[in-house]
Amino acid sequence: MNMLPEQLAAREHIPLEVFPHARDASQKVAQRIADLIRERASQGRNVVLGLATGSTPVAVYNELARQHAEQQLSFKNVITFNLDEYYPIGPSELQSYVRFMNEHLIDRVDIPRENVHIPDGRLPMEKVSEHCRWYEEEIRRAGGIDLQLLGIGRTGHVGFNEPGSGKNSRTRLITLDRTTRIDAASDFFGEEHVPRRAITMGVGTILSAREIIMMAFGEHKARIVAAAVEGEITPVVAASFLQEHPNAQVILDEAAAAELTRTRSPWVLGWVPTEETSIRKAVIWLGQHLKKPILKLTEEDYNEEGLQALLAEHGPAYDINLSVFRHLQGTITGWPGGKPAHAKRPGDRPRLHDEIFPKTVLVFSPHPDDDVISMGGTLIRLVDQGHKVIIAYQTSGNIAVFDDDAIRFAEFFSDYNRAFGIENDRTIKLEAHIDEFLRHKVAGQVDSGEVQKIKGLIRRGEARAAGRACGVPDAQLRFLDMPFYETGRVRKKPLSEEDIQLIVDLLMELKPHQIYAAGDLSDPHGTHRTCLKAVLEAYDRMKSESWRRCCQVWLYRGAWHEWGPDEIEMAVPLSPSELARKRNAIFKHQSQKDRALFPGSDRREFWQRAEDRNRATAKIYDELGLAEYEAIEGFVQWNGSLDRI
Repeated sequence: MNMLPEQLAAREHIPLEVFPHARDASQKVAQRIADLIRERASQGRNVVLGLATGSTPVAVYNELARQHAEQQLSFKNVITFNLDEYYPIGPSELQSYVRFMNEHLIDRVDIPRENVHIPDGRLPMEKVSEHCRWYEEEIRRAGGIDLQLLGIGRTGHVGFNEPGSGKNSRTRLITLDRTTRIDAASDFFGEEHVPRRAITMGVGTILSAREIIMMAFGEHKARIVAAAVEGEITPVVAASFLQEHPNAQVILDEAAAAELTRTRSPWVLGWVPTEETSIRKAVIWLGQHLKKPILKLTEEDYNEEGLQALLAEHGPAYDINLSVFRHLQGTITGWPGGKPAHAKRPGDRPRLHDEIFPKTVLVFSPHPDDDVISMGGTLIRLVDQGHKVIIAYQTSGNIAVFDDDAIRFAEFFSDYNRAFGIENDRTIKLEAHIDEFLRHKVAGQVDSGEVQKIKGLIRRGEARAAGRACGVPDAQLRFLDMPFYETGRVRKKPLSEEDIQLIVDLLMELKPHQIYAAGDLSDPHGTHRTCLKAVLEAYDRMKSESWRRCCQVWLYRGAWHEWGPDEIEMAVPLSPSELARKRNAIFKHQSQKDRALFPGSDRREFWQRAEDRNRATAKIYDELGLAEYEAIEGFVQWNGSLDRI
């Protein structure tokens, strides 16, 4: 997408670069840091880095550690200052930023320990102010920060500088915004366990750095990134102060750039849509912006809303409107698996591999409830229409079960054994362990293997009940329990060959005609992204298999975000009764009902999110002039590329 620098500068008040994938963006940032370290080392000088925590910079630290191990990148001339730390918290606790930095970078490189500075979360309250002054003095004594790495929170905070933080603020103790605490809840296994305060560098401290790089990845960061980059400078969005820095840069993936004008409506900046997908996006935007059905858009509408060039090159308006309308109309199908011969009517649009009926359909569900949350209506329809549906649950989902549920099931286990007289030394010891562990467990403590097993069995039983509610028999449910997930912690292991081989084996066994997988990559812990990567890498290895020629891969969303109308390639309408059946299937996941352990930033229950998003998609189709439905589930066909996963 080519736009003149002056056109971008008119909207974007901080220089930024957008990468197709977070991996590419992280490589760019890591290389900048590595180059600076080497440059200073060649001069016999130290380099002072300001470092951030959270999921965003992890890939940067991994790449720096790799270069240390494989390319002799030394950190002996590096001095670091971390942005923040929770208060109060001990350095060995799972959520401590001391522990985070040690695990992700410090223990993996040769930086002298005395050169590492992280705010101390153990200090008594009366010593915190003195510690903050000392921290500022240490930064000054080191010569100031050469390069400051930042993420951005959903409130627009950098460090823990919450809304209202002044431009000249310095390192201090701050009370965390509730949104920030909600976002951190998953790390602490519940919002109630998140510390209410933190020690943070101030906005003024950050702005004193000679160079600043702010990174943001994922759809959930898109709105606040746009506010920080394109909005006014305001203490309400602390990141907006970067607009005044002479050497600040923003690094994004495409998802985090979704709300920027360059992405959302680039024609406002003079860019002319030329490809079919971009033309469709522009016309749908125009219809939604003007609240008009597509077939009612006029040439005046195009001209007045900055789409003159599109009209001039591809007009008249009616022809453009009709093309986009027909595309949207063609996405709608009540037969996601294809029609049997007896159901076909004259004039039906042919669909790929429609001649194969019934189909073997393989649905991958990252967690034990993603299938029914995101595509429960389509799942029910596939079963009702006679296809053989197999659901593969990729992870156990055991960390998302409350301790109270595990205690309740453990008590049932004990009562069952006593009622049927099957107690033995092994069951007695197991009962004693579970009771002792769960009743004395502290917040954030990793569950024992036995407790993890019980929680996994709870999720497995719920998945079976939900599958039956959709008409899928137990024999067609597969529980893969992929090893990358089984850490008992929010932080997972890297995807391994063992994980991918599980998928390969399943594909070779079933040889499916359709595959459905989660394309919703904004879940807060990255499990969806990892699971999708495993599916697509395994599928990619099947290129030479004959069954692949008759197989389609569809990506669903719904748990965290929904596909936009310009992206949807298959829209499956749901009747009120089908929506009710979908809701009933979601309700079978009782451990996630009422209050999920990891709800993310959306406080609605998952069934509410799903229904609201499905109804919203149907409403968009209706307002654009298509048929009116109760709800719609949208899908995008995988294009064969692994680049963005």
